[in-house]
Amino acid sequence: MPRSRRFIQLDVFSGKPLLGNPLAVVVDGDGLDDATMQAFARWTNLSETTFLLPPTSAAADYRVRIFTPRQELPFAGHPSVGSAYAAIESGLVPSDKRQLLQECAAGLLPVRIEGSGSGRIIHVQAPQAELQAVAAHQRVLLGRAVHAELAESQLRLVDNGPLWFVCDLREEAAVRQLQPDLAAIGALCQATGAVGVSVFGRQRAGEASMAVRAFCPADGIPEDPVTGSANAAIMAFLADIGDPAGYGLRYRASQGREVGRDGCVEVVRDTMDGSISIGGACAVGIRGELQLD
Repeated sequence: MPRSRRFIQLDVFSGKPLLGNPLAVVVDGDGLDDATMQAFARWTNLSETTFLLPPTSAAADYRVRIFTPRQELPFAGHPSVGSAYAAIESGLVPSDKRQLLQECAAGLLPVRIEGSGSGRIIHVQAPQAELQAVAAHQRVLLGRAVHAELAESQLRLVDNGPLWFVCDLREEAAVRQLQPDLAAIGALCQATGAVGVSVFGRQRAGEASMAVRAFCPADGIPEDPVTGSANAAIMAFLADIGDPAGYGLRYRASQGREVGRDGCVEVVRDTMDGSISIGGACAVGIRGELQLD
């Protein structure tokens, strides 16, 4: 096992450093045990840390394991986009390939690449989502946490690897101004196994068409800067309710302004098979070597 491992830290969902969601990537993750991976993810204290590994499936180009400071996730959006970018940047996969297959705990996920170099855009297909109604008592608790009276139609539990409470606050202003009760959200997530609560509202002006925020206090992340899996969960919600405003096939999300970031997520639902992809740019901030052994 190598004592020195390549390390990349990058911003995801932004082409400019310091404006996206930071991700730590250990490029040579082979040989590290679960406890070491979890300890390193806890040490970085980022929303997610990933480890690139040789695939176990002959069809896959690489394998990734994804950790929050508290737990391993079967799938997450910004770690998948950033890990694909890091796999290309580190030479694990050829830089001229336009289609990749990522292996993770959620299965084999298609990855599509547009452009090259600093202009490269990564699109990752999210796992198929499972949706269920939110129980009445949970709806009351969540309404108190976001300081709003919520109708049944405004909420879903969406499982697309991580489990999300998805909450439709209708309009951008309600999302931007929200000051949620994080302790209540954390308790609800601890009780249900959800990773967090994602809220969204339609944005009527500017380059984006959706304002999004995601709160994950149970995992030590009060507010996640820019969140791929939450946006994929929102699209699954919109498909489920038959969104009349036309957001249920494609939207561009603005996320992170409330925590000093300015991320952009492209979210698309395929009209043929219903698959949902999330995509965006990345910017490498740190390259180096890591000593973990």
